[in-house]
Parts: sequence; C-alpha cells; structure tokens
Amino acid sequence: MTNIKTLIATAVALLATGAAQADINIGVSLALTGPGSGLGIPMQNQFKLFPKTIAGEKINLIVLDDATDPGKGAANARRFVTEDKVDMIIGSCITAVAAAMSDIATEAGTVQLTGSPVGLPPGKDKWVFRLPQSNTVMGHAVVEHMKKQGVKTLGFLGYTDAYGEQWLKETAPLLEKAGIKLVATERFARTDTSVTPQALKINAANPDAVLIVASGSGAAMPHMAMVDRGFKGKIYQTHAAATQDLMRVGGKAVEGAFVVSGPAVIAEQLPDSHPSKAVAVDFVQKYEKAVGAGLRNQFAGHAYDAQITLEKVIPMALKKAKPGTPEFRAAIRDSMENMGRTIFSHGVMNWTPTDHWGYTLETGVMLKVVNGKFKVE
Repeated sequence: MTNIKTLIATAVALLATGAAQADINIGVSLALTGPGSGLGIPMQNQFKLFPKTIAGEKINLIVLDDATDPGKGAANARRFVTEDKVDMIIGSCITAVAAAMSDIATEAGTVQLTGSPVGLPPGKDKWVFRLPQSNTVMGHAVVEHMKKQGVKTLGFLGYTDAYGEQWLKETAPLLEKAGIKLVATERFARTDTSVTPQALKINAANPDAVLIVASGSGAAMPHMAMVDRGFKGKIYQTHAAATQDLMRVGGKAVEGAFVVSGPAVIAEQLPDSHPSKAVAVDFVQKYEKAVGAGLRNQFAGHAYDAQITLEKVIPMALKKAKPGTPEFRAAIRDSMENMGRTIFSHGVMNWTPTDHWGYTLETGVMLKVVNGKFKVE
C-alpha cells in the first residue's frame, strides 16, 4: 500500500511538473527565399539567438519559408494553427504575405505578430500586432525631411503590392498638407528585373525628388535605374530598404540616398538621451557578434523586439491560462494590449486595445548613405 501511494504521489508530481513545463509553440513564417529573402534571413539569424525558455516554459520556434509568396504564407499559417497548434504566429516580413496570413490567424484566435507594416481594414486586426512602424509614422519623418530639403514636386516608384499601395495611400495626405505635389506615379512588381520605362516617365516629369517604395536588395534596382537614366534629384527610400543590401547591390549609385529607419540600425549614433539607445546597442552587439560586423539589419531588429515582447507578455498570460489552449492565446492578445510602455530597439512601443501599431510620430530616423554606410541626418 505504501508503494502504491508513493507511485501515485510520484505520478501526480510528474503531471504537475509537466503542466508547469508545458511547451509554448510559436510558428514563424519568413521569406527565406525569393525576392524578400534579404528581409527574412536576417530575422531568421536573430531568431537563432532566441532563448530556449521564457518564464520557465520551453519555447519551440517552428520556422518555415514562405518564399515571398502570399499563397505559401497562408499555407504556413494554416499548418501552424491546425497541425502545430501554435500559441502565436510571427510573420511574415513581407506585407502581402502577412496580409494573406491574417485571416487564418484571426479565424483561429491566434495572435499574429507581423514583421511587416501590414495594413488591414478597421476591425480586422483584432489578433494582428505589428513590429515595424506604420507607414504613416515613417512617412511623417520622410515628408518632414523633404520639406526641409525644399522638395516641392515628387515622383513615386513603388511595388504594385500592398506595401507600395499602403505607402502611396498613407503619404498622400501628408504630402498634400506639406504642399508637395505628386507629379508621377509608377509601379513595378517585386519580381521585375527592370523598371526602365517607369524611370523614363518619372524623369520626364522632372520632380525634385523620387520616393522609391521597395524592400531589401529589391530597393537597389529601381534606385540604380533612376541614376542610370540621369536623374539628378533627391532619392528617398522607405524603412524596408534600411539594410546593408541597399549598398551591397546598389554600390555608388545609392550614395546620397535618404532612407527612413527605426533607431536600431544606427544604435551607436543615437544620443544618450534616446530611450532606445541601450536596447538598440544591445541588439547590435549581440547580432553582429553572431552574424558578422556591420551586418545589422532593420528586420533583425524586429525579431529582437519580438523577444522583448514575449518576455513581457508570456509571464502575464501564464497567470490566466496554460499554453496550448484557446484561453492562453486570448491571454497573450490581452497581455499585449495591456503591456504598457515598452522600450524596443526600434522605439517606444505601447500597444492598446485600439492601437495595434503602437509607435509615435517621433519614431522615424532619417539616414543618408555616405561612403557606403548609414549616417543619421
């Protein structure tokens, strides 16, 4: 009888231990191949540094390649919620792919933490939170810089997909308010290898500046095309281009480019008073120790900030429910909406029930490419 009681007690203890040590599964969908790989691979590199446990619970990252394809991203999201039973989805780093994943995450009642500034119709982002700054926040920094530079007319050369369209939609009222006239609007696909016709049309309009809306290494091609066609005005790039790939591919053609970014990319150049400086420096030091000097990346910074998010919200969610349950997934969402002011490498985050973007207008930092490096303007 004593042995039986001992066995029962041991079994109960093991069950209790198992419950306490329940795994937290997180599905990560990134563009590891295709034209968006310059964004996805740096995020994957940062995720390799992710902690094995948070708040005493084992963390399993299930990383899949979405190949920069919305259909593949949707398939990954479907697998995450039906087969892997994940507690959270992270991804994609590509706006169009993240948008394709959002309906599935919402349907499953699972938080989607995107690595891209995906815009969704009002009420459609109940389960979607963004790590990147909104295009409105970053567009504000760009337009304010244009005003200081005396820009009066602008050409737009951007992706045909959601990322390009959102930038055009969200910056249009900012440009109008600033008295900057959009005189040429041209688009191209991520897979295009030439934008010569578009560059010629923009050149013919003779704007003071051009805003290129593209990402990673793909942002260099249209920039080079404008320079090759003799454009002498100012060229601006969005935060999706704030990577070393812009200089690696674009070379001398991108010298003098203005690029908006979060603070993580230029951590050491931030004043000591900047709230993100210590966190951004920590990100850069750890990332470049693992990957290589000078290889810091806007999107790797977002992956670093995902860790900060989880280290804050998982302990909060564990007080309400156990991993692997709908209640835990809902608790993660509620915790993110109520985690309060949180210092990220990319700025100060404060998600709320009515704001799943969280960053303020002061977040964007304007950079200039000087001798193949980013310098704060």
